[in-house]
Order: sequence, then structure tokens, then C-alpha cells
Amino acid sequence: MQTFDFDLFVIGGGSGGVRAARMAAQRGARVALAEVAAMGGTCVNVGCIPKKLYSYAAHYAESFQESHGFGWVGEAPVFNWDVLKTNRTREISRLNGIYNQLLVNAGVTIITGWATLVDGHNVKVEDKTFSAEHILISTGGTPTVPALTGREYIVTSDQMFDLKPFPERLLVVGGGYIACEFASIFNGLGAQVTQIHRGEKLLTGFDNDVRSFIAAEMEKTGVSLRFGSEVETITKTAAGLQVALKGVAAPVTVDTVLYATGRVPNTNGLGLEAAGVKLNSKGAIEVNSHYQSSLPSVYALGDVTARLQLTPVALGEAMVVVDHLFGAAAGKKPRSMSYEFVPTAVFTHPNIGTVGYSEEEARKVFGKVTVYRTDFKPLRHTLSGNTERTLMKLLVDDATDRVVGLHMVGPDAGEVVQGFAVAMKAGATKAVFDSTIGIHPTLAEEFVTMREPVALVASN
Repeated sequence: MQTFDFDLFVIGGGSGGVRAARMAAQRGARVALAEVAAMGGTCVNVGCIPKKLYSYAAHYAESFQESHGFGWVGEAPVFNWDVLKTNRTREISRLNGIYNQLLVNAGVTIITGWATLVDGHNVKVEDKTFSAEHILISTGGTPTVPALTGREYIVTSDQMFDLKPFPERLLVVGGGYIACEFASIFNGLGAQVTQIHRGEKLLTGFDNDVRSFIAAEMEKTGVSLRFGSEVETITKTAAGLQVALKGVAAPVTVDTVLYATGRVPNTNGLGLEAAGVKLNSKGAIEVNSHYQSSLPSVYALGDVTARLQLTPVALGEAMVVVDHLFGAAAGKKPRSMSYEFVPTAVFTHPNIGTVGYSEEEARKVFGKVTVYRTDFKPLRHTLSGNTERTLMKLLVDDATDRVVGLHMVGPDAGEVVQGFAVAMKAGATKAVFDSTIGIHPTLAEEFVTMREPVALVASN
């Protein structure tokens, strides 16, 4: 019988990899985890956590302004970019330490260095080779930028948290959630922000009402949106970075150009294809329902498989892998993963929260769908002077009365939608929503008080 150094060797110390390593070790498996950078992956270091902290920081500017309507007088404090960066660094370092300690306490062997796959049972880290019965790839995704003249002047989301100096003029390229979030954040922090997108609307894949509504709200806050635009060249001049746009005579001059046009699976340099792991046309690892690759002993999860690029999804997938390889926890059934009714948030200003189907998707899947929608000025802004409005929308499958889509653009939308996601996962109907007593006065109560449908649509 062949013996191995480890039962499971995890490549990548992001949220999914750490969860899988820790849980497997707690089941009694001998586990190693290799990571070349700070523990915690994109989410902890250059993604969800620092982004949300900077979003909080950006909201203070409008809060100070709004406070005058509630009787607070005097000048607002002055923003200090360096203080924010320093405080963020301290918090992220604390989280890195927690991730390391979780692994150590579980008995996971941490190996520092770049790992490559030798074959289905061997991993090389620097100059050492380790054997394992099972190998898990959880190396996440990485930003990508196009090959264009001036490419060397481009920054990606990974660099945005430590820019020096603060960009007074920022060009954001892209229309996805990362682009929209950074446009909102830096606009809120005081930058003059221009966001360009080659499409006609932001946030492809989201409900069309949400896409139109957030664009209008972002423009009201001061973000300059240009649709149908693409960068041709970037030139460094004494006045700043001169960005020529295709088909536009006048260039845009800025201090920083952020490309947020998407992330690709982080599979380069891992030796995957040479070892026999099949990748799809986008460079993502192809896996089955157990997250097993074409090489039976090698598994993969999270952004490296390019399914849903969300940290909680990677955590859920990690538990499926652990239960499959080492058995479910005592008294529990093996985990499975569903990609239906996965809630998500976009930390634009205002926030977006969504769960379930867009109206366009719901028409195709369910046929007849009843739409409930409202937009209004929140109570807070009756005194604040802010013109921001809130959008709420429900989609109901006529055949079952089940609520199959719920969308919100407004303050703390993610916090609101998380609770409703539980109800929708459980199959809540519109009748259940209608019979639920709202908490007054709150924004969230609107979801249980919408009675009049605004549209009845059917698929073709």
C-alpha cells in the first residue's frame, strides 16, 4: 500500500483553501497548505475586507454633509489618506495572524513558497517535493489587463489600497462590480472619478432595473460615466496620464488608470496541464460535482474554477470537498452545493443587494412572472438634503407564488438582503411575505408591504 507524506495537500491559502485544510485536519487528516503570500487570499488582503473598510471611509464624507440637516453645525474633519492606509494595514495583518493561527491550532502544516504540481500525488515547493493522497488547488483569481500602448501605467484592484499619492483624478475602466465599487469609493473619498465601459450598461448579469438605477445614482454623487468607450493608448505627460479613447478626439488626463475589466483563474505556473489537469478555454480548472478535476486525485474550488467568484461560495465548496474526501462531521449529512439563490452585494454608493433571478432570467425560466417594484426617498433623506433614492424589486413565479428574485439598491442593501435570502432559500411565497409584519420605520419593511404588481410578463 502506497504511503504519502500527507492525506491532503492544499495549494493556496485563501478563504476556501484555509477552510478545507482546517476542517480536514479536524477530521483527523494529515494536511499541508502551501502559500507564497500573506494568508487569507484576495478577500482578506486585496479584496472584500479592505474594500469594505474603504467603503465605510468614503461614506463619512456624505454623512458629515447630511448631518447639517439634523442640526449638526461646523466644518467636517479633513480626510487623511495615509492614516486610512496605515489603519487598514494593521487590521489586515491582524487577520493574517488569525488565519495562520487557525491552521496551526488545527494541526495543519504550513509551507511557505510557490507550489507546482509534479503529478497527481506530488507537489514541489521551492526545492522540496511532498507527496499527498489528495491535492486541492485553491489559488483563486488574478486581475488581467489588455496589451495596449501604455500598459505599464495601468494599476489593478490589487494596487488600489496603497496608492501613493492619493489620486486626485482617477479613470476606472470596466463596468463590473469591482470597477463600480472603486469608482464609488474613490469618488466618496474626494477623487474626481471618470468611469468608462465599452457596454451600454453597468453590471452585466444583474437585473436591468438595478443596472439603470445604480448608474443614475452614481452619477448623482459625481461619478462621470461614459458608455461605449474603450482605451486606445496611455501616455505619461507632465500633466499626468493622457488617455486616448477610441473614436474620441479629446483625451482624458488623470493621475491613475485602474483597469477592472475582470479576473482570470490563477492557474499559470502551477504545472497543471503538464500533470494532466484539464483547463477550459478561460484557463479555469474543470471539475465535477465533487470538485474533482480530470486527474482523479486533484481537486479544485473557488475562483480558480470560475464558477461564482464569491468568498462564501468558496467556503461552501470547501466543505463539500472535505465531506467527500474524509466523511461528514458526526451526526451530519454530507454537504452539497447549490448555486441557486446565492445572495450577493455590490458596495457601490448606494449599495446593491440581490438574491435569485433577474427579471430577464425569471422570464426565461418560469414563464409568467409578476413584478413588484418601488423606488422612493428614504426617511433619512427627508432631512439630510441628499437626493439619493432607494429601489426595491420582487419577482414572483405565478405558478407557485414563490418569490424567485429580490433586488435592492439603497443603504445597507447587503445587510437587508441577507435575511431575505434565508427565506427565499426556504421557498418563501409572496403570500408569506405579505403575511409578515414589517418593522416600522425601516427600509426593509418595503419588501413585505408591496401589494400592487407593476407588470405581468410572460416568456415568448
